[in-house]
Amino acid sequence: MELDNDEIRRYSRHLTLPEVGLEGQKKICSTSALCIGAGGLGSPIAMYLAAAGIGKLGVLDFDTVDLSNLQRQVIHGTGDIGQPKTKSAKEALNRINPNVQVVIHNTRLTSGNAFDIIQQYDIVVDGTDNFPTRYLTNDACVLLKKPNVYGSIFGFEGQTSVFAPHLGGPCYRCLYPEPPPPGTVPSCAEGGVLGVLPGIIGLIQATEVLKLALGRGVSLINRLLLYNALDMTFRELKLRRDPECPVCGKHPTITKLIDYEMFCGIKPGSGPTTTHHDEVTVQQMKEALENPKLGIKVIDVREANEHQIARIRGVPLFPLSQLDKRYGELDRGQSYYIHCKAGGRSMKALEFLREQGFKHVKSVKGGITAWSEQIDPSVPKY
Repeated sequence: MELDNDEIRRYSRHLTLPEVGLEGQKKICSTSALCIGAGGLGSPIAMYLAAAGIGKLGVLDFDTVDLSNLQRQVIHGTGDIGQPKTKSAKEALNRINPNVQVVIHNTRLTSGNAFDIIQQYDIVVDGTDNFPTRYLTNDACVLLKKPNVYGSIFGFEGQTSVFAPHLGGPCYRCLYPEPPPPGTVPSCAEGGVLGVLPGIIGLIQATEVLKLALGRGVSLINRLLLYNALDMTFRELKLRRDPECPVCGKHPTITKLIDYEMFCGIKPGSGPTTTHHDEVTVQQMKEALENPKLGIKVIDVREANEHQIARIRGVPLFPLSQLDKRYGELDRGQSYYIHCKAGGRSMKALEFLREQGFKHVKSVKGGITAWSEQIDPSVPKY
């Protein structure tokens, strides 16, 4: 391919870099990359790859833009609320660089479609926020021999690497052979994330994509880069390939895509419309609060800073982080409904209290978020 005069001007700051030059920019413009996720990480990844002139840019997401996204998902704006993220992303990317072929995949990545989608691209960038999709992305990339540029964020910390066994490095399973038990790792919605953090990690991922396209520099293959924004520190861990890895080891046992929800311990029928036997609804919590004769008390296990944002009148605060010191203030013979923000921490509190001899405890499904949506809209959602 050849660059026209407008493209030469657009990419001139690349062309004057000896490490890139005209031939390097042609390589970038001939490379295709798939960004899985158009959220916190996907926003800077896609925007900077488009600006750099990546030839074909796939954007995969199935979610819609929400007001709570805008603190960090900079590819979307206030006017995009309610729109599919892929639609919003495509419009933004076309404004940045109309020369880039933007292909949207408005779908969830599954074992059924992963091969068909991923095989269309040279490089895959993992901007996901859940373990089933990370393992699925990893396994598909290993089996298709595609580099997987990985990143993850939480709170003030992020990490990134390049997983590419076909290029001599390890895969994601070599680093994390087994997923954590469900509910033990809080989501960004539960634990929060500094808005600029995905920008930093996402731009490192975009840098790795461009280096792979150019074939220049030292990539993060065999290395895990750890970043702490609060301390403003970077650390590096050396990685090595696990010869016993079930997908990239000497004797792989995973030769096709599996059920990743089941692998990560997510039970069928555990979606937002179903209630576990240890859970109650916000309607049942409302009934308990309004009718003391039922003999059920409600406690809040969120943290104090969250309690300042939104609270339910009359519900005492017992932060999960302090519950091991304060459970003595509770009555083992009493029935309790436990709520948090969305239901994850209340289930942890339930398990802890059961271990301490509390037999009559239930977790409130959906937590204060569901309360705001279904009972009292005056309670802020955060």
